[in-house]
Amino acid sequence: MSLSHKDVQDILRHLEDTNYDELLLETENYTLKLKRGEGGWTQQTETGVRRQEAGIASIESVENQKEPAPTEEGLIDIRAPIVGTFYRAPKPGADPFVEIGSTLKPDSVIAIIEVMKLMNSIPAGVAGEVVEILAEDAQFIEKGQLLMRVRPA
Repeated sequence: MSLSHKDVQDILRHLEDTNYDELLLETENYTLKLKRGEGGWTQQTETGVRRQEAGIASIESVENQKEPAPTEEGLIDIRAPIVGTFYRAPKPGADPFVEIGSTLKPDSVIAIIEVMKLMNSIPAGVAGEVVEILAEDAQFIEKGQLLMRVRPA
């Protein structure tokens, strides 16, 4: 059995939308086990007799995270559709996808969120002008976390 990039993204998206704390995926060639704990997700992979364990991400406790001030009337919030590492540019050293003052179309890519080594392009979903960027480059973000605010066109 072979999984496509889209298949893996769909699995991760579904997993984030559940209350499950564990996923076990077994094939002839490997076993993948994901567990959600207090420190975030951990991954355990077995390939033949070889076993690897790795921490995927550390999530700050909810008490340490604070939501930005309420959105000014007339602005639209852009929130993270998934949990992962937020990147403002397509690669290190490159110009960011958007800056304050950038004009957006609904399909404009505003960032990349990395989830388990998969890079997910994040579209704006709205037309307008970026007025505030709230997520830091290379910051671990939660699903639903406020990333940017946009003044609609």
